[in-house]
Parts: sequence; structure tokens; C-alpha cells
Amino acid sequence: MPQDTESTHAEDRRTRRARARRRTAGFLATDTTAWVGGFVAAAWTRFELQLPPGQLGRAAAVGVVAAVVHVAVAALRRLYSGRHPLGSLQEVQGVAGTTITTAGIMMLGLLPSDDRPVPASTPLVGGALALLFMLGARFAYRHRRDLAMRPDVRSSTPVLLFGMGDAGQGLLRAMLSDPRGRYLPVAALDDDPDKRDLRIGGVRVLGGRHDVAQTVRRTGASTVIFSVANADAALIRQIREATLEAGAVFKVLPPVRDLVDHRITVTDVRDVQISDLLGRRQVVGDLPLSTNSLTGRRILVTGAGGSIGSELCRQVMKANPGELMMLDRDESALHSLQMSLDGRAMLDGPELILADLRDDEGIRRIIRERRPEIIFHAAALKHLTLLQRHPGEAVKTNVWGTLSVLDACQDVAKFVNISTDKAADPISVLGYSKRITERLTAHAASRFPGTFLSVRFGNVLSSRGSVVTAFQRQIETGKPMTVTHPDVTRYLMTVQEAVHLVLQAAEIGRDGEALVLDMGEPVRIVDLARQMADQASSSVPIVYTGLRPGEKLHEDLLGTGEVDSRPFHPLVSHVSVPALDPMEASGLDPYDDPAKLAEHLALLCTQPVDPVVDGPVGVPLQSR
Repeated sequence: MPQDTESTHAEDRRTRRARARRRTAGFLATDTTAWVGGFVAAAWTRFELQLPPGQLGRAAAVGVVAAVVHVAVAALRRLYSGRHPLGSLQEVQGVAGTTITTAGIMMLGLLPSDDRPVPASTPLVGGALALLFMLGARFAYRHRRDLAMRPDVRSSTPVLLFGMGDAGQGLLRAMLSDPRGRYLPVAALDDDPDKRDLRIGGVRVLGGRHDVAQTVRRTGASTVIFSVANADAALIRQIREATLEAGAVFKVLPPVRDLVDHRITVTDVRDVQISDLLGRRQVVGDLPLSTNSLTGRRILVTGAGGSIGSELCRQVMKANPGELMMLDRDESALHSLQMSLDGRAMLDGPELILADLRDDEGIRRIIRERRPEIIFHAAALKHLTLLQRHPGEAVKTNVWGTLSVLDACQDVAKFVNISTDKAADPISVLGYSKRITERLTAHAASRFPGTFLSVRFGNVLSSRGSVVTAFQRQIETGKPMTVTHPDVTRYLMTVQEAVHLVLQAAEIGRDGEALVLDMGEPVRIVDLARQMADQASSSVPIVYTGLRPGEKLHEDLLGTGEVDSRPFHPLVSHVSVPALDPMEASGLDPYDDPAKLAEHLALLCTQPVDPVVDGPVGVPLQSR
């Protein structure tokens, strides 16, 4: 089978070379004809269509000489070697330069002679005519080839593009250059009046946002693709509603921040997501990010199989680390992560580490043996209501698990603890446990030479167990969408924004701080539910269940007494976190009465700072 594949590739290469030779021969013949014809036409017009005897033959002969000179100059300039794309501006410049050079050489050859075979003006006029003919032939070839590259009308879907900015035009050209593509653009819309009647590749801009329904009926488009980069959600909703009312399918091109790593292609087109319709400002594009500090470094991500951890691994891989170690206790999550990174999941590489944060000695050994330079600590239990009922689990995983990692970090250059906005003035076991991890991280910052800090952000859209995934599951199963309170709000962010903040924290965060992203205005959860209900294929009721123990009506980004300082970027707050002696956390009893344990956790969140802590950081598991 490999031999068959190799022979097929060889045959393809021979076919391409033969096609290139035929094209080159065709253009050589065309250019020769252009010079001969140009010189004959120049002489003919010079004598006002009354050529003296023998003048036609002399003009043709000099045209042949010019053609030979042209081929020689073109060979020196590699004009026929495929150096420039056919019909491109670069090729136009190359042909024009070669023609001007050829005309100049012919002019210099004719001027010294008193007995010229053709008038002295012939090289100039003939060269201009030859250039027009050569360019015309190339543009005709390019136009014919472009038509052949368009998707087949019989098998492709006619689409209407909304938005003819850089992103929209890039998508349009990508569609028109894919003969096996599934989309064929038939028209475009744009609100910019200067683009009205603009034509790109034969596709015309027919109107603006108020012309969606009319244009769909006029062109027969069955799909509308929204291709405005970084548009506000109100416009997306308006175009979507008009599209659905017209009976067409609505698709979107992702925001430009998601496309920075590659040119726009047809495969980037996707269904609309709830994050597109929320109406919240996406700030990740406003945050400059450099991952130079990750390049070549040994990096460990705990909780690598989770929503944040897996996206973090994908982004870190782009920074070309020296080694990326991915730790999780969920073997299936590690399998999925490796599949997303490598396209296969053999589970036999050293980059995957199956371990549990509760195994204190095991975590110590892993960090001691693998010697990571940077640790992103994303592993945690995060479901508020469950932890409210089982606070001992929060102690063993969130508090003691973090302490196990910190205990082994004497030689780590950077440690980034991933926290939550529920740690600001916490009232839940989840909030208490994450606030304690912030304080333990601040204590490590005071004792170890590396940089130790926390990152605090809100609810992550579409992460496992998030409100969005819960709503989606309720819609799929035909159940009512449950909202705790009609006025409840939450700070929402995409997983890309969350990871962007984590990576930026590794760049600009200082010892003992918690970094907080300005996430704009909080979103009313009932508005989110209504947006998702509107997208459902059938009517979905919304039911209010009431706030549960530990839940706030409105979350806070900063706690009482925390100062909002933004020294490096106007969208990122740096909050000082008081240290907590690990001896206090080690004294927790995970098997105590849940109510008493929750009170103990709350006390540790507000306990005064001990200015001097003697002894080693952390307490061995045997002391807990």
C-alpha cells in the first residue's frame, strides 16, 4: 500500500509538471504573438494604415527580435518559473518590468541607425500594445481558472454573507477558491454605505441589515453567514432573528480573536453559540499577552483534564514549552485531552500523569522527580451545592490538595493558583475553600524564592457542570429550565478568556497577589435562559427554584477591604492577599459535623495574619 501511495504521488507530480510546461509554452507563444502584433500595429498606425512596401515584413521581423529579447530578459527575471501567482499584482509588475526593459533595449538598438527598419516610436507604442495583450491573456486565463475553482452549483449551498470587512472578504475568497466546498456565496450585505454595490469575485453587496429577508428571497440563499469580526451581540441577535424569519439557516464566523493563528477558511464557519448572543463585552482581545516566559520551560498543569485545565494545556502547547506535564485523577479526561492535542490517545507518554491531589506523598514525589519550573494549579472540586453538603471533601481536595502541591514547590519559579469570584467575601464552602487556597498561596510566596499568586474569575461558559451545559441538557431532554431567582446575576466569561487571564497572570502577577479580570457587567441568568430557550426547536418553560444554601444573589469580584489596584493593565486588578499559616489549615477535621466544619472554614478566611511563621512551610500529611 505505501508503494501504491508513493507511485500515486509521483504521478501527480509528473502531471503538475506537465501542466506547468504546457502553461509556460502557451504564455511564451502568447507573448511572442503580442510583440509581433504590437510592432505591426504600431507601424501600421504610424503610417495611418497605409504601409509602405515591405514595411509589414520588417515590422514583423523586428517584433520577432523583440520577442526573443523579451524571453531572454524574462529568463533572467524568472518570469516564467512560477515565481509569482498567476494574475497577481506581483506578476503584473514582473511582466510590465520585462516589457519596459525589452522596449528600452529595442529603442537603444534602433536610435543609432539612420536606416531604421521601423519608425523609432515603434518600440514604445508596440511595447505598450504588447503589454496590454499579454496582461489581457493572463487575466483571461486567471478568470477562467477562478471560475473552475468555484464550488459546484449543483452540490453546494447558496449562502448570503453579512459583513464585508476583512474577515468577510477573506471568507468570501476562501469559498470561491474551493471547488469541493459546501458553500457558494450568491450575495453579500454590509451596513457600510461605501460598500454598496461592491463586487468581489462577482459577488455583489446588495444592502444592509434591514435587507436580509428581501435578499434571501431574491437570491434563493438558504444560509446566512454572519461574518462581522467582533460584532456586538445585539447585531448578531438582530441578523439571526431576521434570518430565521426568512426561513434560512444562520451561521457565524468566530470572533477574530479565535482566528489569529491561521487564515480564515470555510471550516471556521460554525453554528451560533450562546456566548455570541449574551451581550457581554469580550475583553480577552484587549489583553496583550506574551507567552515567551513559557517557551522551553518545564510546565505542570494539575486538573489538566478539566475545562480550564485542558484549554490551558492547548494554549501552553502553542508556546513551545520544554515539557508539558498534565496531571489529573480522571483517566478518561486525560484520554480525551491527549486526543484533542495529538489526534490520538495512546496514553503511554510521560506527559500524562495519573495522580490524586489527596495523595500527599505521591504529589511530592512527582514534583520532586519531574522538577516543573511553572505550575498551573487548576485541580479542584467546584460544585457549590455538593460541597455545601460535604465540606470535608472540599477540605481534602481543595485545601489539603493545594497544600500538598505547595509543600513541594521550594524550587518552582512560578505557581499560579486558579481561584474563583466566590472567594471574595465567601459565604459557601466552595468560596471558603478557595479563599483559603489564596491565603496558603500567599504564605508560600512569603517563604519561597519563586512567584506565587492566584487568579480569580467568574463562571466559565460551557465548562463541565456550568449553567450553560445544564440548560442545554434540560432543553435536550424536554425538561423545564431551572433558574434559582429571577434577579440572580453572575459574571460570565469564555474558557478562552479564563485561560488568557491565567497565562497573563504568569507574566505580570506578583508574589502573594490575586489577579481579577474586569469582566464588565454581570449577566442576569434568566436572560441567558431566555436566549437559549429562543434557540430551542420547541417551547421551553423557565422555572424558579429559589436560592440554595451558600448561593449569593450577586457575586463580588473584590472582597471587603480589598483595594482595586491596576498597575499594569486597566482591565486587570491586583489584590493583596493575607497569608495563612498552613498549621491552621492542617488542623481542620474533614469528618467533623458539616455545619461546624463550615464555620471553621469561614473562620480561617477571616483569621488575622500571623506576621512571623517559624518552621517549614506546610505540614506533612501525618500531622493532618
